[in-house]
Amino acid sequence: MPEPRELRIRTAVPDDGEGLALLDRLAWSHLHAVMPRPQPPYPPFFNERHTPEDCLVAELGDRLAGYVHLGFPTPVEANRHVRQIQGLAVSEEARGRGVGRALVRAAVDEARRRGARRLTLRVLAHNTPARGLYEAEGFVVEGILPEEFLLDGRYVDDVLMGRSL
Repeated sequence: MPEPRELRIRTAVPDDGEGLALLDRLAWSHLHAVMPRPQPPYPPFFNERHTPEDCLVAELGDRLAGYVHLGFPTPVEANRHVRQIQGLAVSEEARGRGVGRALVRAAVDEARRRGARRLTLRVLAHNTPARGLYEAEGFVVEGILPEEFLLDGRYVDDVLMGRSL
């Protein structure tokens, strides 16, 4: 699917925090979330683990349409050549318009620009739309943690995926 002309990907700024937090809450689903549905008081979107510099934002026109967080999978120095997608969300109204694909591609480019040799992620086994997108963008299944999460009364596998850069 071609990317819409009005789509722009950029690095987040601190002022994006409130809008991204709202987008994140509206996009919440057991399809991808292992934490309970957010309840007030809501924590800030950006924190020590996820800073604006490690977040890429998608805009359609003048509206926030999605984001992707890039981070390190571990704090170990020997693992610094690997980056990890640690969150990706697309607003309901932007779905099906190439936003998720553009964010994944931007994450690949940004990880490569930062010197990473690999990019990894974790995705719930029942999230077939996300898994299809990641596979189409060159990610392969590298491991499965069977019944890693109990969500809505069902055990769900955690799928580890990765790709070389």
